[in-house]
Amino acid sequence: MKQADVIIIGGGAAGFFTAINAAENNPKLKIIILERGKEVLTKVKVSGGGRCNVTHAEFLPKELTQNYPRGEKELLGPFHTFMTGDTIAWFEKRGVELKIEEDGRMFPVSDSSQTIIDCFLSETKRLGVEILLNQSVKEIQKEADHFTINTTTETFSVPKVVVATGSNPKIWQLLECLGHTIVPAVPSLFTFNIKDVRIADLAGITTNARIKILTGSFPQSGEGGFRPQRAEDGRGILENEGPLLITHWGMSGPAILKLSAWGARLLEPLKYHFNIEVNWLNNLSEEEVLDSLKEIKNIQGKQTIFKYAQFDLPKRLWQSLVKASGIAETLTWGDATRENLQNIANQLTAGIFEVNGKSTFKEEFVTAGGVDLKEINFKTFESRICKNLYFAGEVLNIDAITGGFNFQNAWTGGYIVSQNL
Repeated sequence: MKQADVIIIGGGAAGFFTAINAAENNPKLKIIILERGKEVLTKVKVSGGGRCNVTHAEFLPKELTQNYPRGEKELLGPFHTFMTGDTIAWFEKRGVELKIEEDGRMFPVSDSSQTIIDCFLSETKRLGVEILLNQSVKEIQKEADHFTINTTTETFSVPKVVVATGSNPKIWQLLECLGHTIVPAVPSLFTFNIKDVRIADLAGITTNARIKILTGSFPQSGEGGFRPQRAEDGRGILENEGPLLITHWGMSGPAILKLSAWGARLLEPLKYHFNIEVNWLNNLSEEEVLDSLKEIKNIQGKQTIFKYAQFDLPKRLWQSLVKASGIAETLTWGDATRENLQNIANQLTAGIFEVNGKSTFKEEFVTAGGVDLKEINFKTFESRICKNLYFAGEVLNIDAITGGFNFQNAWTGGYIVSQNL
């Protein structure tokens, strides 16, 4: 039976960050990381398209929490202890400089996730943290003042355990055996599958839009604290604006991903079959657009409607929506009827699209679900149910929208755990 002071289950971002900070705090601690696979930090490697989106340039705790559909309230205190600025300083101290991109995402200057992996591996080596691979945990038993952990090949005895395994159903089952409640997992960040003639040949086009998930078979009560606001007109349950990307299979981009995160628990019971309304002109109303179209009719009477895009829309998108309005390619503005203009205004501001299924966003499969947050003391990230059991990262029922926020949760949780071991 192997002895240690601290065992960290999970060789990912949260596990390594916890181990490094704990070892630096107290060099005498014997710390072991148990990784079930044959490699560590695999999610770090592929994140951000292999560049590793380390964090996000948001420097106010309250503002930062608003990127977490689950965990918003609970992370406010922890972010006052360790957040974005601390993350930047932590990496810089270890020779890793970060840069901010236009959208606020932060990456290593090298644009390579290997930089982060190398930093973690050299730090664990320097501090004497032991890393054991191929250690799939089969059992965690709590006795009076210590835990016994059985893996496929070893048995460990240890007074303190940190679970940093991400969304791992097998570990969740073991935590249930220790008395924890697990909120069932559902997918969180995903794109919408839409087969519709209006967007069929437009893959690659990006534009700013407002998207509304329409009410239909939704339960009346959803999750509280929606960040993309609840639709004010009563027709939609949730809406959001931002960049929308048309793909070969439907729609993606930040506007859609944010809706998928906040609507994760609402959309799962519908088996991802629902309708959305797209306003391609963002905040312009149908009436405002109709007024503009009448002006265009007066000024550009001889021009064909189809040929020249209006409202700064991508030309191919404009032509597709004009076609969907039942407008002939040869019709001029001067010959357009009120009904023609009404149809165009409707397509531009209130096009209904049927979503039938979802696709994973890149390699970044994120789930909502995990250890119930009511059972965690967020001053220490220690279990309220089982003394000396700690958690960091997505093993908890915390998830974020895309942009480096899930990693920031891992760094914050790992740091606070390390201070309290």
